[in-house]
Parts: sequence; C-alpha cells; structure tokens
Amino acid sequence: MSLVPKLKLNTGALIPAIGLGGWSGTTKEQHAQATPWMLTALQSGYRHIDTAWGYGTEKCVGEAIRKSGVPREEIWITTKLPWNHPGLRTVEESLDDSLKNLGTSYVDLYLLHWPQVVDWPDEGPDYSGPDKIREDAPTFNETWAAMEEMYHKGKAKNIGVSNFSVKTLEELLKTAKVVPAVNQVEMHPYLAQPDLKAYCDAKGILLTAYTPTGYGTVRSDPTIVELAQKYKVSPAQIILAWHVARGVVAVPKSSNVERQKENINLPTLEEEDFKRVTALDRGERLCNKVDENGYICGWPREKMGW
Repeated sequence: MSLVPKLKLNTGALIPAIGLGGWSGTTKEQHAQATPWMLTALQSGYRHIDTAWGYGTEKCVGEAIRKSGVPREEIWITTKLPWNHPGLRTVEESLDDSLKNLGTSYVDLYLLHWPQVVDWPDEGPDYSGPDKIREDAPTFNETWAAMEEMYHKGKAKNIGVSNFSVKTLEELLKTAKVVPAVNQVEMHPYLAQPDLKAYCDAKGILLTAYTPTGYGTVRSDPTIVELAQKYKVSPAQIILAWHVARGVVAVPKSSNVERQKENINLPTLEEEDFKRVTALDRGERLCNKVDENGYICGWPREKMGW
C-alpha cells in the first residue's frame, strides 16, 4: 500500500495524483452539505480538491480549507470556467468570482470546462435548462487566449481544459501559445481512451479522470471484484491504483470518511493485474453519454470528436 504520489505537469508543478471530487449534486441544499465531507477529506490527508463554478461548491471548498487549519499553499485547488460564461462574462470576471467564493487569490489549476458554449442565463450553478448552443459566443480558441492571460497574471498557476478530444485539442493547439497542462475527461476501466492518452502524452498534457471508478457498474465487474479480494482492498482502490499506474490523476468523490481514507491508500498492482484491468476497456461512457440523436450537450458527436 502506498500514499498518493505527485505527477509533474508541463509547467513543472506537481499535482497530487488523487484528488477529492467536489461535485455534490444539483441543488442548493446538496451544495450546502458539502463542507463537512470536504473537511473530513482534508483531515484524512487529501491535499487536492477538484471543484468548479458549475458545481456550486467553491464556497464549501474555501470554508473547509479554513476550518481544516491546513495552510492554503499545501492544498491544490482546481476549479473551472463554466460553459455559459464565455461571451456572458469575461474569463477574468468569472475567475474573480470563483476566487472570491474560494477565499483565495489564486487557483492551482483553472480548466475550460467544456469546448462548447451553452446558452444558460447567469443565474448560478442551480439553473438547469436545455443544452442550447450559443452560436454567437467566442470560440474555445478565443476563450483559451483569455485563459492564458489569467495564467500570465498568476491568478491561475496552471491552466487546462476538460472534455476535450484529440479533435478539439488539435484545433485548440493551432492558436494556443500555452499548451494545456491538463485535460480532464471521463475515464475508467470501461473507458480507458488509449488514443486520447497517447495523444496527450505526446503533447505533454496530463490527463485527469472524472467518474474515475465508473460508479457501481465498473466497481462490480468480476475482474475488479476478484482483484479487490486478492489485494484485500476495495474495488475502488483497485481502479484508482490502475489510474495512478497509468500516470493519470483521478478525482473520486466520496463523502464517507472511511472510503476517503481508502482512496488515498492504494495498492501497487502487479503488471499482469494492471493489464487485466486495462483489458476491460469497451469504450463505454457512463457519465456524459451521447443522446439518441448523436448529440452531447448541444454538439454532435463528430464535432466533439467523441
């Protein structure tokens, strides 16, 4: 068993390989309940919290950090520019709002949450409306240029993207002056995304996995259950150990203290067992699925590069 290693970004920064996912649900009531379990995670040893303006939990992250007594500089904070802000707010206005929520003067990593811009009114993270695309919004290339300004100003120590494919990354890199440090995507043993990983590895872009344990669907896979019994750990620990062995950051969400502790205390998989987990890949999305018309959040599959 080993504690969480750190992985190096293309900026030279070191990011903890396991972070706490900050998603808490879709209502204000659910958001308000996040501080206690974020606090227990910090008390258990987590030093990386992944949140987003769109999650509605930035204030909870800031409150948990203050209550924990852990110095701000020891905690890696990731947050994200929401998909309705480009063209509605400037990137700096949105980041400043996030910094105010978090109670900090900088974030360690700022991500462009989605490549597309959805036409939601600026009513806060609780708004849930149709995924209608704003055709007059800035392109993600233009938005990225503004993200680069936040990097140069020091408000974001590192910048990256989320939900980008090889197709959209190639388009972004045509104009980018700063190569994204991170691409956060859905990734688990049923969706290993080997082509995207090979591309990002070649470009020096570190992958972060959301939905990293694949819900109960993957955790109950017979191979995962068998390996959990072999190593005398939980199925989630097997999957997270697989991510770390691939050189991928994972941000599982757990509000349970014991599972939080398990998730940062991982076994080292034998090579053959690592290969068995990798072989489970079936290209299956469990979180953000393409709908029956071939669209994902307002964009056709082809445009997303999925």
